[in-house]
Amino acid sequence: MIDDADKALMALDPIKRRLLTALREPGSAASLAKQLALPRQQLGYHLRALEGAGLVRLVEERKRRGFVERVLVAAADAFVLDPAMLGSASSVDAQDRHAAAYLVEAAGSVVRDVTRMRGAAEAAGQRLLTFTIEADVAFAQPQDFEDFSDALAKAVRELAARYAPGPDRRAYHVMIGAHPAVAGRPPKPIN
Repeated sequence: MIDDADKALMALDPIKRRLLTALREPGSAASLAKQLALPRQQLGYHLRALEGAGLVRLVEERKRRGFVERVLVAAADAFVLDPAMLGSASSVDAQDRHAAAYLVEAAGSVVRDVTRMRGAAEAAGQRLLTFTIEADVAFAQPQDFEDFSDALAKAVRELAARYAPGPDRRAYHVMIGAHPAVAGRPPKPIN
């Protein structure tokens, strides 16, 4: 999770992005220069910046013909930019379940929270238990959308009441959102 604007700009730089992708497997400036067809000295500059930002880490140092070759690897398989860096829609009333701004804020929270928890779980050698439900639906008229939304909210409230958080239970956050389907994307049946 990248939650610092300077680190985000660094990770989005075209050369540094190529380096982060290449460094999913360990590499040195020399090996990366061959792979990316870029001068080793230029890559050394970018690698030092990425290492200083904590986006890559040292895995090995090898003695080579009078110098030390540093082997680095990306600090993660993938990086996620924290949606909070783009600002917050917190002025949106949480009860307005039809506000697009609230959906964006809630989805950003899910990305941020799950990414951080996944990182912590991986560092502890554990698995983060989550579930995802997706489905595409269609409505003939606006009132159908309202009716579906109301029925879904009622069903979730009733089901959530059966599994209310308690002192001897592991709590979970459930978020359900809907947005217009993306044109050209095949529909998803409920899974």
